[in-house]
Amino acid sequence: MTVWQLTVPASADTSDGLTNFLWEHGALGVVEEESPGEPPRLRAFFPETASSTGLLQAVSTYRASLSSLGFVISSVAPEITPLLDGDWAHAWQQSFPPIEVGDRLLIVPPWEARQGCASGGRVQVIIEPGRAFGTGHHGSTEGCLALLEEALGSLPAREGPVLDLGTGTGILAIAAVKLGAASALAIDVDPDAIAAARLNTEKNGCTDRVTLVLGGPETLAAGDRFQLVVANLLAHTHLSLVARYARLVGPGGLLVLGGILAGEHEGVIDAFRPALFELVALRVVDGWASLLLGCPARS
Repeated sequence: MTVWQLTVPASADTSDGLTNFLWEHGALGVVEEESPGEPPRLRAFFPETASSTGLLQAVSTYRASLSSLGFVISSVAPEITPLLDGDWAHAWQQSFPPIEVGDRLLIVPPWEARQGCASGGRVQVIIEPGRAFGTGHHGSTEGCLALLEEALGSLPAREGPVLDLGTGTGILAIAAVKLGAASALAIDVDPDAIAAARLNTEKNGCTDRVTLVLGGPETLAAGDRFQLVVANLLAHTHLSLVARYARLVGPGGLLVLGGILAGEHEGVIDAFRPALFELVALRVVDGWASLLLGCPARS
C-alpha cells in the first residue's frame, strides 16, 4: 500500500489552521516539525485513494486564502511524494520519541509506554498523538510542563483541583495529577480535544481524577477559585482573558501560560501587572515562551 506524504511550509500564525485543514481533508496523521535554522513545516500523510493533484490544489488554494487575509505565506511550494505503508508508520512514530521534561516527567506515546516506573524514576505520561494539540514535543507544551512541575512543587497544599483551560490532548491535566495534584478540571471548546483527552486519561489510569468539560471558561461557576490554573493558548487569547484569570486564580495561587512567541512575552507580562500578577519564572523553548505568574498581593 502507498501513502501520500504532503509537506507544507508553515509558521506560528498559520500552523493551527493548516493542521485543521489537513485533518479535515482526510489526513491519517499530521506532524509539525521545527528545526534550528529551518522554517517550520507540516508533514501530513494521506491514503493512496486520495488524489495527489487534488490535495496539492486544495492546500494551495487554502494558503492563497490565508495570504489574502494578511498572513505571511512562505514562497516554498507544498510537495507531495509517495511512501510505502511501512515507511509512513515509521515516519509517524519517529516523530514522537519519548521526551524528558523538567526534573520528573517522561512523555511517551503508547508504543513506548513502560510498565511501572519510567527510567530514572520519572513520572510517565502517555499521550496518543492525534488531532488535538499537546504531545509534549512542541516548545510551548514543554515549557508549560516544566513550569507546571515547578508550580506544584511550590504550592503549600494540593487539595483543590488544577484548572486546565484549552486542554487539547489533556497532557497538562494528566501531568498535574501524576505529579501529585488531587484532581484536575480540564475544559476545551473542541469536541475532538475532549475525545482525545478522554482517551489519554484512560491510558494513564486517571479518569477518576480528571474531569473533562466541553466548553469555554464561561462554563465555570462565578465563584470558582483554583490554586493553580494552566492555559496553553495563544498570546491574544491570554490578553483577552486577563480579568477572567484574575477571578479564577485564588489568593496566593499561580498561573501558567503557554503558547506565547518569545518576542511577545514582555507585552503579556505587562498586561497582567494591573491585575496584580507578578512573574515568578520564565521558560523559552524553541522560540516559545511560557510564563509562571503569581498573585500574592490579592486577597
